Amino acid sequence: MFETLKKVRRIVVGIVGFTILVIGVLLLVLPGPAFLVIPLGLGILATEFVWAKNLLKKVKAKLLKQQE
Repeated sequence: MFETLKKVRRIVVGIVGFTILVIGVLLLVLPGPAFLVIPLGLGILATEFVWAKNLLKKVKAKLLKQQE
C-alpha cells in the first residue's frame, strides 16, 4: 500500500515540477520571471529526483558566481 502511495507521490511531483519547469523555460522568451520559475520547478523536482537536486545545485552555484 505504501509503495503505491510513494509511486503516486513521485508521479504527481514529477508532473507538477515538469509543468512549472516548462513554464519557466517558456518565460525565457515570453515576458515573465523565468529566473525565479525555473529554480522553483527544479526545487519541486529535487524533492523526488536526484538528477534534479544535482542540477539545482549547479544552477545555484552559477547564480551565486554571477553575483560576485
